[in-house]
Amino acid sequence: MKGEEEKRPVTKGTNAPPDNTNITENMKKIKHTIVVMSGKGGVGKSTVAANLAMALSKNGAKVGLLDIDIHGPNIPKMLGIEDELPIAEGNSIIPITSNGLKVMSMGFLLADKDTPVIWRGPMKTGVIRQFLGEVLWGELDYLIVDLPPGTGDEPLSIAQLIPGGTGAVIVTTPQEVSLLDSRKSVNFARALNMPVIGVVENMSGFTCPHCGKRTDLFKSGGGEKAAGEMGVPFLGRIPIDPSIVEKGDRGETFIDVRSESAKAFRGIVDHIEEIVEGI
Repeated sequence: MKGEEEKRPVTKGTNAPPDNTNITENMKKIKHTIVVMSGKGGVGKSTVAANLAMALSKNGAKVGLLDIDIHGPNIPKMLGIEDELPIAEGNSIIPITSNGLKVMSMGFLLADKDTPVIWRGPMKTGVIRQFLGEVLWGELDYLIVDLPPGTGDEPLSIAQLIPGGTGAVIVTTPQEVSLLDSRKSVNFARALNMPVIGVVENMSGFTCPHCGKRTDLFKSGGGEKAAGEMGVPFLGRIPIDPSIVEKGDRGETFIDVRSESAKAFRGIVDHIEEIVEGI
């Protein structure tokens, strides 16, 4: 990408022979790796990943957040750190620290926010190797990995580079088209021997702030039904809440908001911690 090297001199070329030594050593320092997946885009996967990482950090854990949605990196915007620039220290990269979180994303490395990443699979795999092996994550209780939608290069690379990772959280919305794709994510994880921590049903109902009437805009209960049919845990529902959108656009998390959605999400985080500790 023209001009990218001048502004973002952190990464090296991606044509070097693969060497997983640094990745192995880095991962030894991380107790749990949780990948956040979705079968399709637009279900709130990055919102769940960012708020899960922040909630775990507020609970006292040491947490890293890795955004490997190479083509659509939204985590920097959601955390209000999109103008930050990682620095190199020898052959290593120091991640951005935000409210106690260690964060790394392709979004930090783009010359311009509107610059598209036009890469094929091998180049994406190369930068994922760097994020896992060259970023100084240090000792962590949790590394939360925000994957792009689907079951393509990035999820496959993570599964292969971190064999035996802790597990996957699948995010879906209640309507059938999303549930069909979320089932594929569950089967993807199983095919790669990755435990499924559970399914989160996002955008599950909306309660009118004026009349108090609940409306299921995208249906409700589909995520729980799919989880039951697939034999994986159901982690909970997150209602539609305008404050989630507002907070995300301002670069803030919503877990501390006094709302039904924030309360539901905190329950989901507790459920995830309980399941992860038992894996």
